[in-house]
Amino acid sequence: MRSYAQYCSVARALDVVGERWTLLIVRELMQQGSCRFTDLKNGLPGIATNLLSSRLKDLENDGLIAREEAPPPVATTLYALTAEGRSLEPLLKALGDWGRHLMVAEHPGDAFRAHWMAYAAESFTVDSEPEARPVVVQLISGDNSAFIEVGGGEVRSTVGRAAAPELTIEGPTRLVLGLLAGMIDMGQAIGSGARITGNSDVLARLRRAGPGLVPDAAVSSRLGRRTRTGASSA
Repeated sequence: MRSYAQYCSVARALDVVGERWTLLIVRELMQQGSCRFTDLKNGLPGIATNLLSSRLKDLENDGLIAREEAPPPVATTLYALTAEGRSLEPLLKALGDWGRHLMVAEHPGDAFRAHWMAYAAESFTVDSEPEARPVVVQLISGDNSAFIEVGGGEVRSTVGRAAAPELTIEGPTRLVLGLLAGMIDMGQAIGSGARITGNSDVLARLRRAGPGLVPDAAVSSRLGRRTRTGASSA
């Protein structure tokens, strides 16, 4: 086992979660809950089977995940975060928040999963009108779909299709999430290929979550330029 061998809390933390793929495994278990090895692998496109097995063993040895044997009809091993593993959630949210300025454009070959979209919608937006009636917003990007329920001051997300959404946003992932997070405006989104149907006033209820997270004009401008010049879509 490699170690930085430094008496420093940052170094000690990186000894545990600093290896490549480790925090993404935690991300998947945070988003999916208890899941099978195959579910994890599907949520981690590009990871080798033997490397995933190795990382899971390391995480188990460090007390961040636990294995449990599911009864029939599942009858397989499930992996789940321990309380120690779940305590990494603020770190993941902080990393995701910091990384939003790097999401200006998708790169050719970028993989995407519907539950990532659901996680982003729930983690990085808030309901600014908690007294207003609940509404549902459908998000669609290619074959990926998720919907968010906004009400009571909370934003809750689910993978899949809603029965009767108030608003539907469909298009490349960068446009769907960019519009939802307030990084681009409606005109930029529609002009760049997004399709918006229903009551667009619902977007006014959503605000970017977190301290100091006002829309960045420079990021918005770059995102608009990228989408107008035909950056790859999901």
